[in-house]
Amino acid sequence: MRYLDEEAVRRALSWDGLIAAMERALAEFSNGAVMNPLRTVLTIEAGRRYLGLMPAVADDVMGIKFVTFYPANANTGVPTHNATILLYRTDTGEPLVAMDGRLITEMRTAAVSAAITKYLAAPQCAILALLGSGVQAHSHVEALSRVRAFTQVRVWSRARSHAQRFAREHGATAVDSAEEAVRGADVVVTATSAEEPILRGAWLKPGAHVNAVGSSRPDARELDDEAMANTVVVDSREAALKEAGDVILANARVYAEIGEIFSGAKPATPSATTVFKSVGLACEDIAAARLVFDASR
Repeated sequence: MRYLDEEAVRRALSWDGLIAAMERALAEFSNGAVMNPLRTVLTIEAGRRYLGLMPAVADDVMGIKFVTFYPANANTGVPTHNATILLYRTDTGEPLVAMDGRLITEMRTAAVSAAITKYLAAPQCAILALLGSGVQAHSHVEALSRVRAFTQVRVWSRARSHAQRFAREHGATAVDSAEEAVRGADVVVTATSAEEPILRGAWLKPGAHVNAVGSSRPDARELDDEAMANTVVVDSREAALKEAGDVILANARVYAEIGEIFSGAKPATPSATTVFKSVGLACEDIAAARLVFDASR
């Protein structure tokens, strides 16, 4: 079985194609056309080392992602997330390809946020706020720029030097507090490993849209109860109610899965203040891996 490294994955993926693929995959997931059980997470060392197993079966391809989440790697130069995806034919079970999954995880997460932002954010967005300045902040700037034309990007990080470096690289403005970043912003991205809320609902302007992609453990959260009292959408109800501390700890009411919005089963609410809580699904990884496989043949 061939192995495609990260550079091969990078050459094969484009933002526009990936965003469209995420819409299709999540619509199929919410329609029940994809088998996507909850991920299995093995705790190797609490708070430091975890292994996740994420299988999914679609009509023509199926596969599994092995993903390591190592908070212990922070500030070491080694990524905190690494992954490998194995892809198979659904009809015969024959292996097709193995590939690096780190970049796929990074890009599909941002592509999903971009897809739902297209439906839920006001059409005339001007200000993007980023809480966090790591890998996901980088990918979200790129992906979100495909669906909205921002005139200002603000970034905040606990380490101001990190925010300043990010600002230099992306033409953004580094600010001194999360509140300063969020006040007046049209779209907000939270991409941190926070365990307690860093975003207060009181800071959100009416009609703002939040993509909450960090803190995916059931005992950790980035948003406070007031923020989670807005219109909440998730990628998977079942997964969010088991894995997403933002939803669980706030006892938040889930309006819809985003696949229901993509398919038209639930109406979009672009005039409401909205929160998309992402936990990440294997069907997203498999759909992205299929794009890579097709482009690499």
